[in-house]
Amino acid sequence: MRYLQLKMAPFLVLILLSTVCSSVSSSTNNDFHALITLKQGFEFTSPVLDTWDATKPSSFCSWVGIKCHKGRVVSLELSNMSLRGSVSPAVSSLDMLTELSVDGNNFTGEIRLSNLSSLRILRISNNVLSGRLDWDYSTLENLEVLDVYNNNFTSPLPLEISSLKKLKYLDLGGNYFFGNIPRSYGSLIRLEYLSLAGNDLHGKIPNELGHLTNLKEIYLGYYNEFDGGIPKVFGNLVNLVHMDLSSCGLDGPIPPQLGNLKLLNTLFLHINALSGPIPKHLGNLTNLVNLDLSANALSGEIPYELIHLQKLKLLNLFMNKLHGSIPDFVADYSSMEVLGLWMNNFTGIIPQNLGQNRRLKEVDLSTNKLTGTIPPDLCASKQLTILILLHNFLFGSIPEGLGTCSTLVRVRLGDNYLNGSIPNGFIYLPQLNLVELQNNYLSGTLSDNGNVSRSPSKMEQLNLSNNQLSGSLPTSLSNFSSLQILQLDGNIFTGPIPSSFGELQHLSKLDLKLNSFSSGIPAEIGNCFHMTYLDLSQNNLSGPIPTQVSSLRILNYLNLSRNHLSETIPKSIGSMKSLTTADFSFNDLSGRLPELGQFSFFNASSFAGNPQLCGSLLNNPCNVTEITSEAGTSHTNFKLIFALGLLLCSLVFAVAAMFKAWSFKKSGSHSWKMTAFQKLDFTVFDVVECIKDGNVIGKGGAGTVYHGKMPNGVEIAVKKLVGFGANSHDHGFKAEIRTLGNIRHRNIVKLLAFCTNKDMNLLVYEYMRNGSLGEALHGKKSGILGWHLRYKVAVEAAKGLYFGLAKYLIDGGASESMSAIAGSYGYIAPEYAYTLRVDEKSDVYSFGVVLLELITGRRPVGDFGDGVDIVQWVKITTNFRKEEANQIFDKRLTTVPQEEAKHLFFISMLCIQDNSIERPTMREVVQMLSEFSRHIPDYRTLSSSVVCQKSENDEVCIKVQQNSLISV
Repeated sequence: MRYLQLKMAPFLVLILLSTVCSSVSSSTNNDFHALITLKQGFEFTSPVLDTWDATKPSSFCSWVGIKCHKGRVVSLELSNMSLRGSVSPAVSSLDMLTELSVDGNNFTGEIRLSNLSSLRILRISNNVLSGRLDWDYSTLENLEVLDVYNNNFTSPLPLEISSLKKLKYLDLGGNYFFGNIPRSYGSLIRLEYLSLAGNDLHGKIPNELGHLTNLKEIYLGYYNEFDGGIPKVFGNLVNLVHMDLSSCGLDGPIPPQLGNLKLLNTLFLHINALSGPIPKHLGNLTNLVNLDLSANALSGEIPYELIHLQKLKLLNLFMNKLHGSIPDFVADYSSMEVLGLWMNNFTGIIPQNLGQNRRLKEVDLSTNKLTGTIPPDLCASKQLTILILLHNFLFGSIPEGLGTCSTLVRVRLGDNYLNGSIPNGFIYLPQLNLVELQNNYLSGTLSDNGNVSRSPSKMEQLNLSNNQLSGSLPTSLSNFSSLQILQLDGNIFTGPIPSSFGELQHLSKLDLKLNSFSSGIPAEIGNCFHMTYLDLSQNNLSGPIPTQVSSLRILNYLNLSRNHLSETIPKSIGSMKSLTTADFSFNDLSGRLPELGQFSFFNASSFAGNPQLCGSLLNNPCNVTEITSEAGTSHTNFKLIFALGLLLCSLVFAVAAMFKAWSFKKSGSHSWKMTAFQKLDFTVFDVVECIKDGNVIGKGGAGTVYHGKMPNGVEIAVKKLVGFGANSHDHGFKAEIRTLGNIRHRNIVKLLAFCTNKDMNLLVYEYMRNGSLGEALHGKKSGILGWHLRYKVAVEAAKGLYFGLAKYLIDGGASESMSAIAGSYGYIAPEYAYTLRVDEKSDVYSFGVVLLELITGRRPVGDFGDGVDIVQWVKITTNFRKEEANQIFDKRLTTVPQEEAKHLFFISMLCIQDNSIERPTMREVVQMLSEFSRHIPDYRTLSSSVVCQKSENDEVCIKVQQNSLISV
């Protein structure tokens, strides 16, 4: 028997080994099939996945992105591979996975995970995944990293996450999670990183988060709106290195307990409603490098205890109610690079040793009540790029050292009491693109550039107006090849206007009024094709008005009044359709006044003080006989030509319409192609069926918009683009479409698909049942769109743009031509007219137009006469003055908070400035809007893209959209 047992032992071992090998082989086979199933769910797969060869099941451990251990897949790393499609539930069959990373792709739909008990790292961020995160977390018990940032998940924050006791890194930011932060998250005591920023969370920040004493970084702001203030127990988070609670509606004081966070490197609390003084306890944060408390309601002085923050590189306290002097120790911070204290009530002098630390890069102390002189060593670092001291009470001269500060990019010293001359070479510094010295007492002459370099000048805006500068203009000003705005008005300049100004090809605004320029207007001025504003009034100019002025095809403001100009006004100027304001008064002009084109809209006052001018508009008619005989013949001929032309046009339009209808029907469905940007349950044929006259819901400069309902009940909006067939050269248009299709943002309407055939292009958007902002303001529901909701719309639209949509398009390689999606006429920034390019500041202009729509209740175009849009009308009506803003307020509104409305008007005026450099950034706009937005009570927010307001009988909800790019 014993022999039998000994004999059987090897046999049992063989059976056991066979069973184990069979099990391993089966598991290996399962891994292979799971990977193949996973690949089948991918769309537009990257060529790099060509190594995933279904015909070679034994090779999967060598496939790209795969790591194996003992024949089993333990790591799947497909980050940033431009993959689309969905992540199959088959991924859960890879039950030995320790890492799953599919972040940085374009995956859509839901993702389901379970039975991955070995999984430690899960990264699915930066995709377009949606649904809920209601997984069985009990089967993911070893998870240490959970990163789902920047997707479209919509639900309350999953409570079950608190069961992941090994979790160290949790990022749920940039989604649509709503509701309160679960208190149970305070039990995740191993957490070192927590981000819930950029969601729709509300309620109070739970005190339980104060138990997370291992936290090194915490981010809770942006789009979230919390009640109450910063929990005092956050002073227990002693391992924190980075705290960002900015832009989330926090109020009350800054807890002094934050002074316990001795390891803190960065403290961001900006754009909230925090009040009270800056706690002196923050002086204990001796490791602090970045401190931003801007855009709050903080008061009092800068506490002396902050002298201990010797590692500070960034100090932003702007847009508060701080007062007192700027402490000398601020200038002594040895690492200080950025100092922003603007829009407070600081008094006294600027510390005179500011800049001596030799690190300073940016200084903005504007809009305070500072006195004294500008410190002499601001550029001792040879790194200073931004110097903004405007709107103070500074006196003395501009330091000579700034004349050699070659790193300067932006200098704004206007609205002070500065005197003396401008340092030699200052305005010719190689990197300067903006110089504002207006409204001071500067004197002397402008020197020539004695240090001409081969590299082109970067100067884009130069404002020296309202000083006491004299002498003739140096010829080197014409070397500013990038110059867009030149304002020299209100000085004592003499001599001729240099003919070399005609070389300033990008000049859009030239203001030389209130000087003593003599001689004639140089004909070369007609070469400035981008000119929109020309003011040469109140000088000593003589001679005729050159006909070349009419070459300025986009000029809308022309003032030549109060000079000694003679001869007739060129008829060609009357044909300038862009001209909305012109003044030729008080000259020595003579002859017949042109009465064609825009001249028929001008007042007689525009031509007053020219006794030898004649015309029906003036009280000085020309030869009546001559006029009558000529007019009789021409009028008869005109009527005949007009009638024939009208008949011909009617016939052409009728034939064209019939041909278009015939060609549209003839273009068979086989010729259509649809590019979908997410999984769609309808076909291109369903989309084309929507293109019917009965489905039209809007028309605009970019095309016609139709409403459609798909077989599965989904409603869509289809924009038929004008002027873009598949055979036309698209200048990057398809690249734009692909870029827009990838955009998923709470304040931007989703582009679902792009359809094309040889004759036309169609854009398919999600449908907004309650219509666009334009429809709410100007359509049937306009009566219930109250002021507070309008302000909320402004805030949410600004947040969408702070997303930087134009930059997104530029980064996507789609900025060569914004083509048909550039937006409707009326929203487009002036620079687009001659460059066919947009940037972030183009978005700012478009947003300014939206603000004017909200303020006035009027459409961007069509309400003000031919050639006049809302921007021009507002500028003329208000003369840019806040005090006149009540003239443009929507008369349908029963109550308008005056200060709020004037604040909105002020922001809009900043946004719609002709020169893009003068416009604020969207971050600055959001900050300015935030001053009032926290006090608006009568709205509710479904999500950050939908804003609703109750009325007596109804509720209106508006989805905020980016008008400059996708408006009708």
